[in-house]
Amino acid sequence: MLNRKSLSLLLPGLAALFLIQACSSDKGNGPSDNFDRQAMLRNYADNLIKPAYADLLGNTGSLRASVAAFNASPSSLELGALQTAWAAAYSSWLYANAYNFGPAGEEGLRKDLIEEIGTFPVSKTKIENAILSGQWNLQDFNRDARGFLAMEYLIFGENQSAAEVAGAYVTDANRRNYLTALAEDLVDRVTEVSDAWNGAYYNAFIQNDGTDVGSSTSALYNEFVRSYEAIKNLKMGLPLGKRPGQTQTEPELVEAYYSGASIPSLKIHFSAIENIWYGRAKNGQDGIGFREYLESVEGGTALIASTETQLAAVKTALAAVPNQPSMPEQITGDKTALENLYTELQKMTRFFKSDMSSLLGIAITFSSSDGD
Repeated sequence: MLNRKSLSLLLPGLAALFLIQACSSDKGNGPSDNFDRQAMLRNYADNLIKPAYADLLGNTGSLRASVAAFNASPSSLELGALQTAWAAAYSSWLYANAYNFGPAGEEGLRKDLIEEIGTFPVSKTKIENAILSGQWNLQDFNRDARGFLAMEYLIFGENQSAAEVAGAYVTDANRRNYLTALAEDLVDRVTEVSDAWNGAYYNAFIQNDGTDVGSSTSALYNEFVRSYEAIKNLKMGLPLGKRPGQTQTEPELVEAYYSGASIPSLKIHFSAIENIWYGRAKNGQDGIGFREYLESVEGGTALIASTETQLAAVKTALAAVPNQPSMPEQITGDKTALENLYTELQKMTRFFKSDMSSLLGIAITFSSSDGD
């Protein structure tokens, strides 16, 4: 038993020990203190995130140029070029939409980038009312009247021929101006984020290498999971009628409804998620990612094996979904392949979310209302 004198001699040493532990805890060191998280974060920044935003910026710039060319001479030919430019830019967006933190995160009245430019379904009523009145404010709360999917509605139309869509712009200056404003807004928002990644935020992201809430590792991991769940819950669960409160399918709620690109977009998005898991660049260059991080923790190898087994099952189910007929048509017709894919995506959730979070000691900080 320690007497008062012995305890007094121990207290300074204990205090120092507690101080060391507190400092270590503040840095956010999880179960993998020997793992080089800075090297992992550098790979993500250099080979996935910055290239994704650079590609997105280039393609949104091309989209803006296509809008200008179309507005100068609205025709079916120019509309086709504009639709192609939109598809290229949207494909780029699907590789960037998982990085909604830091410069792409919420700030003041601004929501994260995915809400500002990737909200769907859009409101046809809000869009048409803005055009009719000639008044709009792209900094307001009407996020379902701007972004990629609002532009999609305007250039693909609903049950209209290319000639009919293009014809609506010939005599309607407000329609042309609104389309221009949407394109400019896309470029402005993406430029702001891309510039930040090419500036001071790049080093801050790499150096903030703990695992605590607020660390780069936590932010990246949470947005990775959230982006995956958007595929399952919003892009599939919502139109299939699987979300809480739904009593039937709602095929009109698919992503990219007007272009008919829902299924190709879904496949691109999942490919982007898979790349984040591996730390793999879009061009296939492999680097240090979450997979390698898991290799450094006890139980990680087993989780990798089970995760990749389920990844293979999802990819098989995804490949079985044809690009045509469109997703709404499959939902109202034979939706067997879509139902099978949704089931496999549900099974995938525990590996990316619960098990991975537990092993890496990273808290889930977003609310998905997933019910898994």
